[in-house]
Amino acid sequence: MTVSTAIARLNAADQDFARHLDHLLSWESVSDDAVNQRVLDIIKAVRERGDAALVEFTQRFDGVDAKGISDLILDRARLELALTRITPVQREALEKAANRVRIYHERQKQDSWQYTEADGTVLGQKVTPLDRAGLYVPGGKASYPSSVLMNAIPAKVAGVSEVVMVVPTPRGEVNELVLAAACIAGVDRVFTVGGAQAVAALAYGTESVPQVDKIVGPGNIYVATAKRHVFGQVGIDMIAGPSEILVVCDGQTDPDWIAMDLFSQAEHDEDAQAILVSPDAEFLDRVAASIDKLLPTMERAEIIEKSINGRGALIQVRDMQQAIEVANRIAPEHLELSVADPQAWLPQIRHAGAIFMGRHTSEALGDYCAGPNHVLPTSGTARFSSPLGVYDFQKRSSIIFCSEQGASELGHTASVLARGESLTAHARSAEYRILNEKGN
Repeated sequence: MTVSTAIARLNAADQDFARHLDHLLSWESVSDDAVNQRVLDIIKAVRERGDAALVEFTQRFDGVDAKGISDLILDRARLELALTRITPVQREALEKAANRVRIYHERQKQDSWQYTEADGTVLGQKVTPLDRAGLYVPGGKASYPSSVLMNAIPAKVAGVSEVVMVVPTPRGEVNELVLAAACIAGVDRVFTVGGAQAVAALAYGTESVPQVDKIVGPGNIYVATAKRHVFGQVGIDMIAGPSEILVVCDGQTDPDWIAMDLFSQAEHDEDAQAILVSPDAEFLDRVAASIDKLLPTMERAEIIEKSINGRGALIQVRDMQQAIEVANRIAPEHLELSVADPQAWLPQIRHAGAIFMGRHTSEALGDYCAGPNHVLPTSGTARFSSPLGVYDFQKRSSIIFCSEQGASELGHTASVLARGESLTAHARSAEYRILNEKGN
């Protein structure tokens, strides 16, 4: 197998740099009309025929010989069996990663709060977990037990009563690591269905699949399109784009390390994006040489090659200050600050899903076991979005309790504003509570 790279080289000093950078970053998760219509048809069928439609689609799309819905349900005992089928080393790694993820997310948990004003009025916020969450997990060879941990554990920490997992098993192929991760993470029910039909079942419920309040987890274009269509019926985490890494380096890190960090995201798929930014032109050359040297040694070399050649880049900047400016412009999913003093630059980072500090902190550690969530905003959405967390599985309700005096005082203010909006019933409702006045 012959692989070679022709990674793009950009210079921030060039007059057309902004245009070239915009072109490099452009990516749209567009469902064509055929995909969109097929997803709508699947959702309609699941809503109308429930379990029967799920069985039919699973037979057709996944090649599973299911006689009925019972063949697509895995109970808790089956998940516990998976723990015995993986190696002791794998189980230890899953348990250690799960423990670290749980400890980190425990710190995110929000509590209800209240305060009392001088007149006795009580204001506050009641924090309540969702009743039920749905977790979509890709199946077959493209299986990610780490994603099970990252999605299910925050839900359980939040206090979600029931986590329902859907995972396709194409041609009956079951991934024991995924089931073991589900067991460790506390998943309550598992259905071996996938695709748009699984999303529809979680959103609307069937005779066997319970309706959930929120659907999280990655999937293909059919899953993403289905999530778009059911949003509003249920909550969703995000519509994720391809994986991304941006490395900002001062030129002092081993170039082989940086090349492999870029590969770690490029190997996900051909649309993944790996970018290096540095003020050291000679260092960029050394990393380019490392890429060419190491690429033939990679198992997923063809995927990495297409990703690097199609969407990768080595960007030269004036200095570290400009490197940070470019990083904020890109707003990457994963940002590595491979520099001598990353803490000094951290205050200037405004947009990034996760920030990996220092030369020894590879992005791969965050994917598996560091503790923070690896479900992160992509495609520049780190400008306004955050990593998946406990807060995604909690709701907040406002609390307002007015004393007699407080209702009277606030009534005057509400009356003025309501009448200014010509909402007389609002005004009179407030005025009835004003002391010594009955309102007209």
